[in-house]
Amino acid sequence: MNKFNSIFGQILQIFPKTEFNNAVMETNAERKAKGFTCWEQFVAMLFCQLGQAHSLREICGGLATCLGKVKHLGIQDTPSRSTLSYANEHRPWQLYERVFYQLLSRCKPLVKGKKKFRFKSRLYSLDASLIDLCLSLFDWATYRKTKGAVKLHLLLAHEGYLPVFANITEGSVHEINIARKLSFAPGSIVAIDRGYTDYGLFSRWTDDGVYFLTRQKGNTVFTVVEERPVPKRRNILKDQLIEYDGFYSRKKCSGILRRIEVWDDEKMEVVITLLTNHLTFGATTVSAIYKDRWQIEIFFKMLKQNLRIKTFVGTSRNALMIQIWTALCANISETLSTQ
Repeated sequence: MNKFNSIFGQILQIFPKTEFNNAVMETNAERKAKGFTCWEQFVAMLFCQLGQAHSLREICGGLATCLGKVKHLGIQDTPSRSTLSYANEHRPWQLYERVFYQLLSRCKPLVKGKKKFRFKSRLYSLDASLIDLCLSLFDWATYRKTKGAVKLHLLLAHEGYLPVFANITEGSVHEINIARKLSFAPGSIVAIDRGYTDYGLFSRWTDDGVYFLTRQKGNTVFTVVEERPVPKRRNILKDQLIEYDGFYSRKKCSGILRRIEVWDDEKMEVVITLLTNHLTFGATTVSAIYKDRWQIEIFFKMLKQNLRIKTFVGTSRNALMIQIWTALCANISETLSTQ
């Protein structure tokens, strides 16, 4: 008897069935299930991502054409569209969130030590990306008066450039609400954009020994406490220690901060003003850290271009959450398959 294992089957081997079944039991995902298991649902939705399927018909039809053999995928038969649609609408998306974090814990030892900078501090980038939706189909995802959207909040570790935290909310939820709930180990460095400017959060991170790096808002009122020397023949224009002058900003964040002006060599006209509470790194190192924050933008771009998170095979909130979490699982599986 001939035995074979397709490339898709080899990718599925990255997801241990024992760990997956434990997650199923913890979330009680197969409650009242009849015949169609959570593993079969996961195989179908992972096929949606890797096979770039646009609809339930394409998912079921694509699985049905696997040379007539799907047992090597761990499923007995290909599901019908109605069965898969019902499962996506009713089975808890939290199962696939747990699968994502299970897979992430297996990736961390593989990328340990793979970092760009020499300092020992853990470097993270925090950002969010909007996923546009048609409001007439996704009426629960109100973002604007005539526009629907959900927002993917992501924390990217620069050691291996892997996401270590993800959260999916309605598009109207501001990024700062998620940032306030996060905690970091002392000595960590968090690179953020101007949308996360919150003086109370900056003060809390400083008290906790966490360093932040962001771009300064143009309307910030401050006083220069000290002018530091800038390195020669570099793109650093100014290196200053400042303190806020505004009543509320000074009340919430009364400590000394560092302001660095960087000349953008690519655009040749733009001066980037950086703000941080890290007072010891060289100005060029601070500039390089913020430049490396672009990796999270690349991650969002790759996720939207290579995986199926811009068109959805279900319109319910649960189905959408399942599709996005399986997209994140597919992304992590590519990292594991290349090791």
